[in-house]
Amino acid sequence: MRRDDARKAITRYFEMPAAAALSRVGLGPNAVTLLGLAIAGVSAYLIAAGSLLAGGIVLLASGVFDMLDGALARSTGRATKFGALLDSVVDRFSEALVLLGLLIHYTQRGPEWGAALVYAALVGSLMVSYLRARSEGLGIECKVGLMQRPERVVVLGVGLVAGHWLPEATLAALAAIAALTLLTMCQRIAHSWRTLGD
Repeated sequence: MRRDDARKAITRYFEMPAAAALSRVGLGPNAVTLLGLAIAGVSAYLIAAGSLLAGGIVLLASGVFDMLDGALARSTGRATKFGALLDSVVDRFSEALVLLGLLIHYTQRGPEWGAALVYAALVGSLMVSYLRARSEGLGIECKVGLMQRPERVVVLGVGLVAGHWLPEATLAALAAIAALTLLTMCQRIAHSWRTLGD
């Protein structure tokens, strides 16, 4: 199944029904965005405390809320420019929080080179997001690339859960994020170069 087809299926069978349920209980898009941030903060705390299994599960839960704020905004006609800005800022901050939890985890428990992988994953993630924002500032839609935010959340969440039994799984997830965000950066630079035609 192609990425676009998978995305349409997720939107139709999960995001829209879940957004309708959130709307019925009175939650607005910005509240859902901030709730996702709070859940990511809990994940970061759990990871820093050494509870990789619980931290991974909570991280995956925060990713669900990250998907739903935009769907809720669109389905209720409450999409705003500020809401889009808040969502983007919270996404970056949430990701940095979770990686901070991992940084604390590795500096306290080792291996020390795990902290270097956390740094590489953070830089790669931020650069992927920056390239999209900078390209869109130049009038280019830039959503291409293999390791976008949803993929990063899933890979890290699964890596954390598996890391409860096999510590190397979390390190492997970080290495995959670091390597594939680098590839995604290259894909976005190439896409923007071709589109600009400079």
